Formats: sequence, C-alpha cells, structure tokens
Amino acid sequence: MARVYLDYNATTPLRDEARAAMRAAMDHFGNPSSVHAEGRAAKSIIEKARAQVSSALGADGADIVFTSSATESAALACAGRTLASARIEHDAVLSWTAGDLAVDALGAVEVLEPKQSALQLANSETGVMQRLPDGLALCDMTQAFGKLPLAFNWSGADMALISAHKLGGPKGIGALVIKRGLDVPAQIKGGGQEMGRRSGTENIIGIAGFGAAAEAAQRDLDGGLWNKVEKLRNILESAIAERAKHTIFVGKDTERLPNTSCLLTPGWKGETQVMQMDLAGFAISAGSACSSGKVKASGVLMAMGYSEADAACAIRVSLGPDTTEQEVLRFADAWLAQHDKFRARAA
Repeated sequence: MARVYLDYNATTPLRDEARAAMRAAMDHFGNPSSVHAEGRAAKSIIEKARAQVSSALGADGADIVFTSSATESAALACAGRTLASARIEHDAVLSWTAGDLAVDALGAVEVLEPKQSALQLANSETGVMQRLPDGLALCDMTQAFGKLPLAFNWSGADMALISAHKLGGPKGIGALVIKRGLDVPAQIKGGGQEMGRRSGTENIIGIAGFGAAAEAAQRDLDGGLWNKVEKLRNILESAIAERAKHTIFVGKDTERLPNTSCLLTPGWKGETQVMQMDLAGFAISAGSACSSGKVKASGVLMAMGYSEADAACAIRVSLGPDTTEQEVLRFADAWLAQHDKFRARAA
C-alpha cells in the first residue's frame, strides 16, 4: 500500500506551478544585475515573484528581501539587536533572542514590550496561534503563510519571516518582509543585491518557484481548501479520542492551524511512535524537523508546563492540501493498533 505523508509542517511537496516556473526560469541565464536584455529578463523573473509573494502575504508596499531560508531571514532581522521571545519560538529565532517571555498552559505568550519582542504567528509543533500586538518587532509567519488568511500590513509587525518550502515551493529560498522605511543592515555584504539588504547573485530559479507557489497557495486558501483540511484533522482527532482516552490533544482548546494535531500519550515515547508509524507507511514527526534529525523532549511543550517526560511523548501529525479522508482513517487505525499494544504492555 502507498505511503502516506502527514508531515506538512516539516516540508511540503513541490507544487506543479512552482515546478513549471522553475523550469522556465532555467532558460534565463542572465545575471539580474546586468543591464543588457538577458540581465533584464532575469531581473523581471525576480520582480514578478516578489510581487506574487507580496500579494499573497498582503504586504503591498513592504520590502520583500529574498534569502536562502527563514533561518537566514531570522539572522538578518535579529543580528545586533536584543529581542525578547518565548521558549515556544523556532530555534532559528531562539538562537538570537532571550527566550524569557511567559507562556501559559494553552501556549499563549505574554508580550510586554512589542517593539523589543519577537513572536510567532503559529507554532510548528502544536499549531497554536498567537494574537499579535501592534508594533511587534518581528513575527515568524512561516507556518501560517498559505494556510490562513493573513495580511502582513494588518498584522502590526515591523518584520516577518517566511519560507517557500512550507507552502509548496522549493527548499533553499525564504524571505524577510520589512515594513517600508525600516533600516535593516546587511549581514552578507558585497554587491548590494536585494535593496542592499542581502548581497550575492540571486537564486532566480528558487525565487521563481517561491512566487508561483505563493500565488497557488493563495488560490487554494481563497477556494476554501484549508477548511476541508481542518475537517479532516477533526475527523482524525475524533477517531483517536474515541479509543485513546489518555491521549492529550495539545492546543485543542485554543485557536490552531487547520492542519495540525499534536498528540501526547504519557509514557509512550514520541520517537518510538514515529518509528512505528514509519514502518507502517506513515510519515509523521516528533517535534520540529529542523534540528538535523535530532529527537528530544519538546521545548515548546515544556514551556507550556508539561514535564520533560511527558514532552518526550508527543507526536505531530500535520495534514496537507492533498490529504484524503481515507488516508486519515488509515493512519488512525494504524496508530490505534500500536496504542493498544502500548497500553497492554503498560498494564
């Protein structure tokens, strides 16, 4: 039986629209900094993609600075600053920030000084959404972009992080979104590309894929596709909750991403569940997949008040636009079969 991919928060399959745009861009070999016709043709691909990303993100008038990833964007946004954050942030942000803001049991963060703080819009492990305060210095929108209606210009944030491969674009391309008029010193210096914020000849092929994926993701969102995904997520949780009485659905009592379910079963290691499901033909994860393959107790869940032992027993199931009800129910059956064995051993 075909494998089922349920790890869309880690990365997504490349969209057909992105693949087509990337193939077309491969035929344009000119340097976008050159003023001749070949250079101008390459430059026009970049500017088209910039407009596509800006439109999909509701960031008209903001600067879209293309980078190699949301991680690089975080470094560009945070370097030389002392920003507060909470321990639920992605390591790309936590590596540059204090991690000292309070988090409640539902995953909500208390921001005291927005102008000196970084706050994600949605958590990659739990799907929990945050209410963004006006004037926020930096927002990680990576997980929310393409899954939820949002507009950078209405968010109140000065800057935002986004990444192509989370919404059907290629890996190796991201962007820092900057409110027009803000000065952000370059960390990679040289030829002054990307409005002087990020030097180096641009990744035209990746940028073209990003723009096409963002545009396609917006069409899906406008067409109500993620409402269908949310219904499938709820079907999955209902099927599991009916038999797994001790399993906790983290974040279920607050606003979440429509595709994300974080299941915590005390005593049953998350890494064990991931391996069991992998052998059964399902790709899921235990926590964030951006830590070089490391599996450890979730810092996000510990920040929410769970013990280290319990935090090590969580898995994340994240659905995508192509996930079907049959696949969701197949996973529920496979997971419950292993859950019953775990309960029998623990008895």
